[in-house]
Amino acid sequence: MTRPLSRRLVLESPQRIHDGGGGSRLSWVALGVLWGEITAHAGSEGPGPGSTQSAVTCRIRVRAGKPGSPSRPRPEQRFREGNRVFTIRAVAEADPRGRYLTCFAVEETRS
Repeated sequence: MTRPLSRRLVLESPQRIHDGGGGSRLSWVALGVLWGEITAHAGSEGPGPGSTQSAVTCRIRVRAGKPGSPSRPRPEQRFREGNRVFTIRAVAEADPRGRYLTCFAVEETRS
């Protein structure tokens, strides 16, 4: 039996914003809300710049949008759930009919 897609996830895409002085900064633009299921798989911890950094790999299952649709997740985009951020590394169809996608993602936290 399939578990329900009960987690409210905001799909975000990176965008470069010019700063007016010849440089730019990275900003994240919300593309919409998808409901998903998050399953944690493995974690690691190591030193980060000035703190400890931990990373958890996750599989996130969502309904598939049409190919090319802005609501269809892609690598390098991310999901946001409140203060939690899941960076998408890869996306694959989760079922033979292409109704669902599995997003392989990493959640990183610093302490």
